[in-house]
Amino acid sequence: MKFGSLAVPLTLVAVILMLIVPIPGSILDVLIVINVALTLILLLNTVYMKSALEMSTFPSLLVFTTLYRLSLNVAAAKLILGEGEAGKIIYGFGTFVTGGGDDSSSVVVGFITFIIIMIVNFMVITKGAERVAEVTARFTLDAMPGKQMAIDADLNTGLINEAEAKERRKEIQKEADFYGAMDGASKFVKNDAISGILITVVNIVGGLVLGMVMRGEDLTYALNTYIILAIGNGLVGQIPAVMISTATSMIVTRSGSGTDISQDLTKQLFNNQKVMFIASAVCVVLSFFLPTLPFLLIASILAYAGYRLKKGQEDVHKQEEIQVTETEVENIRKPENVVSLLQVDPIELEFGYSIIPLADVNQGGDLLDRVVMIRRQLALELGMIVPVIRLRDNIQLNPNQYIIKIKGVEVAGGEVMSDHFMAMNPGTVEEEINGIKTTEPAFGLPAIWITESQRDKAEMYGYTVVDTPSIIATHLTEVIKKYAHELTGRQEVQKIIDAVKENYPAIVEELVPKIMTIGEIQKVLANLLKEGVSIRDMVTILETLADYAPVTHDTDMLTEYVRQALGRAISKKFFSDNNANVITLDPNLEQVIMDSLQRTDHGNYLALDPSVSNKILSNLSKQVEKLVRLGQQPIILASPVVRLYFKRLTEQVLPGLIVLSYNELDPGLEIQAVGTVSV
Repeated sequence: MKFGSLAVPLTLVAVILMLIVPIPGSILDVLIVINVALTLILLLNTVYMKSALEMSTFPSLLVFTTLYRLSLNVAAAKLILGEGEAGKIIYGFGTFVTGGGDDSSSVVVGFITFIIIMIVNFMVITKGAERVAEVTARFTLDAMPGKQMAIDADLNTGLINEAEAKERRKEIQKEADFYGAMDGASKFVKNDAISGILITVVNIVGGLVLGMVMRGEDLTYALNTYIILAIGNGLVGQIPAVMISTATSMIVTRSGSGTDISQDLTKQLFNNQKVMFIASAVCVVLSFFLPTLPFLLIASILAYAGYRLKKGQEDVHKQEEIQVTETEVENIRKPENVVSLLQVDPIELEFGYSIIPLADVNQGGDLLDRVVMIRRQLALELGMIVPVIRLRDNIQLNPNQYIIKIKGVEVAGGEVMSDHFMAMNPGTVEEEINGIKTTEPAFGLPAIWITESQRDKAEMYGYTVVDTPSIIATHLTEVIKKYAHELTGRQEVQKIIDAVKENYPAIVEELVPKIMTIGEIQKVLANLLKEGVSIRDMVTILETLADYAPVTHDTDMLTEYVRQALGRAISKKFFSDNNANVITLDPNLEQVIMDSLQRTDHGNYLALDPSVSNKILSNLSKQVEKLVRLGQQPIILASPVVRLYFKRLTEQVLPGLIVLSYNELDPGLEIQAVGTVSV
């Protein structure tokens, strides 16, 4: 472990020292072999990698190998200029390219070959890799916000969990960092190619000057010697440089297909029998005008490859047909698996074919995005986890009809006109507009369908104008709010508690499962959601339950205690200003309700005489009607003990009636009683 942590810094120091310390030719030979082997390993790794991030250290390796190669170039230049030799490998490369240096023409040909290699490396491979790295880095950084939004959308729709979202965000960040680093590191490759050219020129010119002036060598001998050594040193540097440039090009042009490039090329380039046969035919035609044998040889190979592909595809089709037949026979023989049919989606939105474009992203529909926003909105507003909302087309419905199902049962629906807008009169419109009269489905308000050309006029007159996706999304939101207590089950409550436990473990560990079960907490939360009380402040809710649950396990009573703890939030929700008009209950009525309570092992329930109940509800309806005429929301105030039972008494007649207790009111509110319900 200690050696491994010191290996990299010691190697870097040694490479830098090579720029100063003279190195013998024999040691230089070994270092050159290491350079060639290292670059070869890097090149082969880029060929067999399945994604660019498998070699996330490549930018650092690129810098290291470039520095190492530069040090070898400098060390070799010192030997060439100082001693007129640079080891056996450099001399061997030079003589191999120049044919031994015996013939002047061979030296010229070898020098030209070396120049061509340098031009190809610098002008084609290196500059191409640099440009691709720059463009890839730019596009990767530009695509980051979109990828982050896609992850958030998948997380909100429930397709992935929080851990998967974190992993995908980390992967995106790594990808951006990698391509940004590659953009900078590719500049090292380019400048290394330039330095190789300059060092070669210095070796030739400096060698000729030193050889002829300092050592007294003749021109022919000096030319042969120093050109061979300069070419050999250049090739020793350029061949690894070409491999590194190629590796850089491979890694920045590699797409994450999940397989190595050999499999991709074989699968994508030689996988179409028609292509093989057409290429073979073209080669046969060309053989009549150009050398016959090479074209006919390639044409035969291509024709054979096409035949093999055709036969292989026929075999695959036969195998698939046999497998399908066997599967059908097996399905007929075995008992039907009905488990998948038992699954019931919590929320479904079904619509006719005219509404399909509103949900199709390819046709410009944004209904799916609105569904995602509904889940976010209700999480912020009510603190609930909305289950995945299934969107389906249903040919049995009318073209413009939609229905909303909760747990497989239709609970709401409506009809819309997808090419129209809905205009609603907020009560301030003085001039009416022509249109098709209808009713807004979410709140039952009178409305008018108008065309797009009438939209500006309607808005000018003061109408509230909404499009069709907004109508459906609003209706869906209100339905989910209405049935929020049914949609928040034990599994959803467990997720909420797990989220609280990450930051407040002491509260959860004290309460669950020592004092209360998940089922008991779920009943309390369902009671709150049923009356439109947000459960987002779970810390306060759990702390209140931890305080009172040891005293009573009656979930109705625990709900009242929680409501009192959430009094400020409840007051803010139902009272828009500090002055509010309410209806109170007569003390005698409250006493009648208290006397009519029947206590059982499963909780308390109200057992009033039907005639008394009718009298109470009749009196209540009159008081409520007074406030409605004044344009105010009717709110009933009762004592904490009576509140819940009076609410249950009124649910059948006035399901949306707000019933609060005195203990839930914010002390800063100024309440004025404008009516009293008596018995």
